[in-house]
Amino acid sequence: MKSAWVILSALVVGMLLGVGAESLSPGGASASLRIIEPVGLLWLNALKMTIVPLIVALLVTGITATADAARAGTLAARAVATFIVAIVIAGFMSLVLTPLLLRVFPLSANAAEALRRGLGGALEAPPSPTFADYLLSLVPTNPIAAAAETAVLPLIVFTTIFAFAITRIEPEQRAGLSNLFKALGNTMLVVIGWVLALAPIGVFALGYALAVKAGFAAFGGLLHYVLIVSAIGVACLILGLILAWLVAGVAPPRFIRAMIPAFAVAVSTQSSLASLPPMLKASETLGVDPKKADIVLPLAVALFRFTSTAMNLAVVIYIAWLFGIGLTPWTMAIGLAVAVAAALSAVSLPGSISFVTSIAPIAVSMGVPVAPLGLLVAVETFPDIWRTLGNVVADVAATKYAADAVADERAGEAP
Repeated sequence: MKSAWVILSALVVGMLLGVGAESLSPGGASASLRIIEPVGLLWLNALKMTIVPLIVALLVTGITATADAARAGTLAARAVATFIVAIVIAGFMSLVLTPLLLRVFPLSANAAEALRRGLGGALEAPPSPTFADYLLSLVPTNPIAAAAETAVLPLIVFTTIFAFAITRIEPEQRAGLSNLFKALGNTMLVVIGWVLALAPIGVFALGYALAVKAGFAAFGGLLHYVLIVSAIGVACLILGLILAWLVAGVAPPRFIRAMIPAFAVAVSTQSSLASLPPMLKASETLGVDPKKADIVLPLAVALFRFTSTAMNLAVVIYIAWLFGIGLTPWTMAIGLAVAVAAALSAVSLPGSISFVTSIAPIAVSMGVPVAPLGLLVAVETFPDIWRTLGNVVADVAATKYAADAVADERAGEAP
């Protein structure tokens, strides 16, 4: 929380200084860009260099951990299946709702142009690939070359196949490979931690450059982005309550009353892990067997990112809309698949890290530029509140549904 506010403050200060410099001395502000902007781009490149190895490591450990959890018993298997179905539903909702919100509440043309210019200028949309092109690009002839060229989609396909293959080998060998990739992921997280320690400097430089190029319109553009992505977060929260009602059989008023302590912790910490104790209490209040909650809820906190697919796709769709990049239904389907894989592999990562590592592969697979993420991560503080609230609601709702479903199955099998 403290780090997020420091990064946000650096962005605001940088943008204010950029606007001031441009107002007082346009020539001097433009000259200063040659010194300040490379600092931000250097930090952004340092952040981007960790993406490919971290994607591979997290995807392998996420899939193997999910498979191990599913083997743990009927309750765990039911919970994992519930998690996957729920994040797919949430992602599909975002694919429909985000373009609709952008159409109903568009950013003004001047603000959009200013923000686009500040984030990298106009981009030429690549020719739309055919279905055959997509199909042929799915399986890489050389996974190493795909990684070197940042061809994320074929790399993810290969890594997914590789990870599922790991789950089929001998337990001792599986544990060895899983530990290797876990160590790789942890090492890359250390590197990202070092890079993010410099985030105030990098974000300050990027914010200064944005303001010099775009002026005050940049503030309006970032506010519009925050409101659109936060609206998808609110929609996820409402969807979670609806699913708790229709699937888990808990009416919204009763569910909300039980969740008030968990909501308070979620808003104050923006952490699902910190919200685990009040979520356990809420599950007990809703009639979940504590022994079952002790199994499913920690599993949900580790694997279940209900809002990730929806809100991560919303970020990518927003960037595509801003730069005028057309997204076909097939492109969106590919993005949804990658978003689901990224959500399952984002195991217990801090928000600023998961923002980049989860969204970058989605953006690359959909042909959307990654560079704006370095600046947008600074305003993630506000959407992250809705991410956490939606995740907390879904964690408890999934726990209630999985526990009740297993109990009903066992009751039906009883003589």
